[in-house]
Amino acid sequence: MKVTVLAGGVGGARFVRGLRAALESEGADITVVVNTGDDLWLSGVRLQPDIDSILYALAGVNDAERGWGRAGESERVSAELREWGAGWPWFTLGDLDLGTHLARTGWLRDGLSYTQVAERLGSRWPIGVRLLPMTDTEVDTQVVVEDGSRLHFQEWWTRHRAVLRAVRFENPGIDGATPAPGVVEAITGADVVVLAPSNPVVSIGPILSVPGIRGALGDAARVVGVSPIIGGKVVRGMADACLTAIGVETSADAVARHYGQRADGGLLDTWLVAEEDAALAPGLAAEGWDVRVEPLWMTDLERSATLARAAITD
Repeated sequence: MKVTVLAGGVGGARFVRGLRAALESEGADITVVVNTGDDLWLSGVRLQPDIDSILYALAGVNDAERGWGRAGESERVSAELREWGAGWPWFTLGDLDLGTHLARTGWLRDGLSYTQVAERLGSRWPIGVRLLPMTDTEVDTQVVVEDGSRLHFQEWWTRHRAVLRAVRFENPGIDGATPAPGVVEAITGADVVVLAPSNPVVSIGPILSVPGIRGALGDAARVVGVSPIIGGKVVRGMADACLTAIGVETSADAVARHYGQRADGGLLDTWLVAEEDAALAPGLAAEGWDVRVEPLWMTDLERSATLARAAITD
């Protein structure tokens, strides 16, 4: 079986880890197309937070409590950077994590593409999936806030905790970007493509904005989405602030309509909602949705695997 997942963030990492566990005895071919809109340059090194979060989770070396970075991390380098007045004092680079960033930056300066770097990083551990960046082009997310100021997404998200009202999200240069090598083929050649329960705006949104990816989804065999909203609330983070900025209500049915049905020119064939949102299912079904009610809380590996199995089952 071939499964391709579009993912980013903690929700994406947990889902992909569950998917690998669900299919590990079946010799499945799993590809993860990862959001790179969160990427940034900081203190001369290139950071790719979503790729690293998924890589670390699959390798079993992630800090599960924080949801990002490495387990057993130290922060001596970050402390030294603060003493020099370098970098962002509110954005901590763990020492082990910094090793990843330095390796990546060195390879990039040697001429490797982001796709080639992701392959090298993934080869260190037996992660069991293929990680692909959505594009080899730098298309970092910028946030335009109410007073007209423009911030890098990480500054808006990490420093300001999304309290500055966002007017819109932009990825400069994305109109000229192309899908990374293998991305389109992974989507059109999959038995099922899953939109992970990641932030619809800043994790899934940039992937869909790369020219050619939305069209590839239209040619996919089957596309399933998993709601990132449970009981009218985000699971973690500030995705509700992102949804509000684009005029979408923080609810499982509103996010479904944001993605749209393939039968009506949208993206999805099937939409999974949480048991807490079961009351929304009849309304979506009346609109023609193939909507399924499943337990969506990924509180441990077993539950993540059960959810992943439900998502790929026709």
